[in-house]
Amino acid sequence: MGSGDGPRFLKVLNYIEEDVKMIPQKLKTGDEVRIIAPSRSMAILGEDCVSLAIERLESLGLKVTFGSHVKDFDSDYMCTNAKDRAEDMNAAFADPNVKGILTVIGGFNSNQILKYLDFELIKNNPKILCGFSDITILLDSIHAKTGLVTYYGPHFSSFGMKKGFDYTFDYFKKMLMENGGEAEVESSKEWSDDAWFIDQENRDFIQNPGMFVINEGTAEGKIIGGNLCTLNLLQGTEYMPDISNSILFLEDDEMAGKLFLVEFDRDLVSLIQQPEFKTVKGIVIGRCQKNSEMTREKWMKLIQSKPELENIPVIADCDFGHTTPIITFPIGGTASLSAKDGKIKLNIKG
Repeated sequence: MGSGDGPRFLKVLNYIEEDVKMIPQKLKTGDEVRIIAPSRSMAILGEDCVSLAIERLESLGLKVTFGSHVKDFDSDYMCTNAKDRAEDMNAAFADPNVKGILTVIGGFNSNQILKYLDFELIKNNPKILCGFSDITILLDSIHAKTGLVTYYGPHFSSFGMKKGFDYTFDYFKKMLMENGGEAEVESSKEWSDDAWFIDQENRDFIQNPGMFVINEGTAEGKIIGGNLCTLNLLQGTEYMPDISNSILFLEDDEMAGKLFLVEFDRDLVSLIQQPEFKTVKGIVIGRCQKNSEMTREKWMKLIQSKPELENIPVIADCDFGHTTPIITFPIGGTASLSAKDGKIKLNIKG
């Protein structure tokens, strides 16, 4: 390869390589985005939600296409079989016309498809993959196996939200659209935990007091994380990402209800017990749902009871998780965090 071949080489590979990570090219007008259902089926979405989601994505100049099995449905699991779900993901990465991949929605069983994914294919055809919740499995395992930076952000279904979507839309564009990829995270003005997908018109929005500091400090590191209990399913497998020198972005949903605190506590301890945790640089915690019954005081008590966290910055109530709106952040990207005198500055890049 001659000295002038480098830029062309990177263009052919469709990514920017930094050490062992690959940052996929951003989306631009005319790009095709493939919708896949590696967790629950698109059959559970209402037609109005699907129509609005398509309309919003097309307003960005994107072409929306769908995997072959997105509407396949088994009533027990609310999805199709693992091989078919993996086939749609492999096909999306293999298709040179597809520049970005959005997951339909979350669920409970993305880990079923891991053994059917072609990680070599994914590595050789890097492109944007975005989703959250159960999709943590795919985002972190793909980064672990290939070095590809993936994105914890809105599902396809999220784009079908009529009200309260502007903040989510803004951060999606900041991170994934042309000339983007970097953002300072500022708290939303208001948030919601209502079942918007059931009633799009009657929404309950709450004034957002913003992120708060639990442990002060400054840190810079790679971003690993997502839904905590889902991330922990990867422990002990070949798919678990290396958390060395990372800033962990962690959240969980309301399924544990009144037991949220003890569930989050033991899941966090399980992560702390990983050998690489001693080099973790900081923790960013996403906002909880109402039924979790978490308060600032409970977060302070939980985090400050962990001696392993004494010397790293920890903040909470960042806009990601199972409430709305949410940011988009890069798994495998980088974050810089300053938490001093009650003031927070958080930047993400990837």
